[in-house]
Amino acid sequence: MRLPSGRLVRGRGLRRGLPAGPVPSLGVYLLGRQPPPVEWDARWVRWPDFRLPSDREDAGEVLREAWSRAESERVEVACGGGVGRTGTALACLAVLDGVPGAEAVAYVREHYSRRAVETPWQRRFVARFQ
Repeated sequence: MRLPSGRLVRGRGLRRGLPAGPVPSLGVYLLGRQPPPVEWDARWVRWPDFRLPSDREDAGEVLREAWSRAESERVEVACGGGVGRTGTALACLAVLDGVPGAEAVAYVREHYSRRAVETPWQRRFVARFQ
């Protein structure tokens, strides 16, 4: 997904496997359990399916790092299906990139997946994200 600044972030569902092409420099994995190791730099955010991050402060730090590194590196954000948690994280990256919190979900639904951000509490999390 292209953010307004031009930064690119790949969102994906881990159940679909690794897509063809170059591997990321940083992977952000939003899962209830620790993901298996990968060959690139990775951050795990404990984030159960259909919920919010267990540690919101840690999630914010990881997302700020991903946003910063996306300026010059390949970054991916992924959860199991690539829709709810991934969409929520991508919407938070859009907020960091200057999209107002109230508009970030619509931005991600337009530029990533129309089903992104699945629950009311995920939408509220994005709206309040700083």
